[in-house]
Amino acid sequence: MFAISILVLLSITAQLKADHGFDVRHHLSTVTTYDAAKDLVKASANSIPDGCTPIHLNLVARHGARSPTIKRMRELDKLASHLEELIKDAEEQKLSLEKVPLWLRGWKSPWRAKLKGGELITKGEEEMYNLGIRIRERFPELFEEEYHPDVYPIKATQVPRASASAVAFGIGFLSEKGTLGPARHRAFAVTSESRASDIILRFHDCCGKYKAFRKSQEPAVDKLKESVLDEITSALTSRYGLNFTRKNVAMLWFLCKQEASVLDITDQACDLFSPSEVALLEWTDDLEMFILKGYGNSINYRMGVPLLADVVQSMEQAIKAKEEKHAPGSYEKARLRFAHAETVVPFTCLLGLFLDDSEFQKIQREESLEPPPKPPQSRNWRGSNVAPFAGNNMLVLHSCPANSASKYFVQVLHNEHPIPMAGCNGSDFCPFEEFKEKIVAPHLKHDYNSVCTVQPEEPEHKPATSKSVLLGRC
Repeated sequence: MFAISILVLLSITAQLKADHGFDVRHHLSTVTTYDAAKDLVKASANSIPDGCTPIHLNLVARHGARSPTIKRMRELDKLASHLEELIKDAEEQKLSLEKVPLWLRGWKSPWRAKLKGGELITKGEEEMYNLGIRIRERFPELFEEEYHPDVYPIKATQVPRASASAVAFGIGFLSEKGTLGPARHRAFAVTSESRASDIILRFHDCCGKYKAFRKSQEPAVDKLKESVLDEITSALTSRYGLNFTRKNVAMLWFLCKQEASVLDITDQACDLFSPSEVALLEWTDDLEMFILKGYGNSINYRMGVPLLADVVQSMEQAIKAKEEKHAPGSYEKARLRFAHAETVVPFTCLLGLFLDDSEFQKIQREESLEPPPKPPQSRNWRGSNVAPFAGNNMLVLHSCPANSASKYFVQVLHNEHPIPMAGCNGSDFCPFEEFKEKIVAPHLKHDYNSVCTVQPEEPEHKPATSKSVLLGRC
């Protein structure tokens, strides 16, 4: 069994080395920064026909890069103590420390003095600020109106990193549009619903059935990760001569992700792992996201139907304003939302992104999908692409008066790139009525309350321990 594991690791390493070098910053699952993630997907050719013009835009974005939460900071403090004990034990046993990286000796968490965490960091501010500028420049027809909160509503959850992301976006989006200071800023509104009742952007917080599902699944998901962690723990123990535990390795991987994304340090914790080990650890994170937030269970995304309904309603209102020739400045041109991975991932699933046609048909029939295959097999489902920091979906409604079959089309952009929709024959440019019929309607037959209300004595969810997942489908 150990020999097979070594062969798998060597196979993954060879594949990664053949792919124009390896940059760990592209493999941090949902902790990947936007700059590292947004160009991982090759841009497709422009599919917008001549004569089509954008008339409305919906944005659903995750917050930008943030610091670790205070809970995770304290776990890093514990890791520092454990590493100190490991080195001390090795010294007492008179073992050589030649293989132990110098940074590991006496390491202290860079967040040890912090009393608060989870806030948007400077890098996250820049991600959102630049996104605001790029969207305005890409769609000048949409943003030529004078700012008004009814024309360009900006909405965020009450979590500070999301509202701060909305502010950073707004500063970029409205740069040089006002009279405040040398940079000509202007004031703008960001609105939020109460965390206790926000079923559009924090539906996961309000969905009792989802909370019960997630609680039932988390131990099983942790179990699924154990074989990979044990394999890598054995490799690191042999490589560095320290008696690492599975928990040590899990925390060192967490430290790697934080150092690489937040601090831009890749030659410390990340350097402990080979490319093949990084690929496996990334897969465990992606598997967890699939099971607890993605296509692993329909409740993960069905609870997002209020957001999907809100998006479609905004497009129908834009079409009505166009058809009735409302005066410029009297109707909404863009609806801009800022939330979390727990928002963006389910919304991505509601749109049927990152699926082939057969998989899309399965979720329409409410059948479960196979989990993302284990490396070295390729997969579409990657946290670094689906929901990196500042990850986003944009739905741009176009008016195409010259088209005889349909006057209105929806283009979906994921992280600013056109993305095929399996529900629209693999096109990223879909007739609006077809978009509603094939992609939206099957979901909107589900009511949020019926999806989320826990009924008395409901059967418990079966843990995700299928043989196919445990074996990684190798």
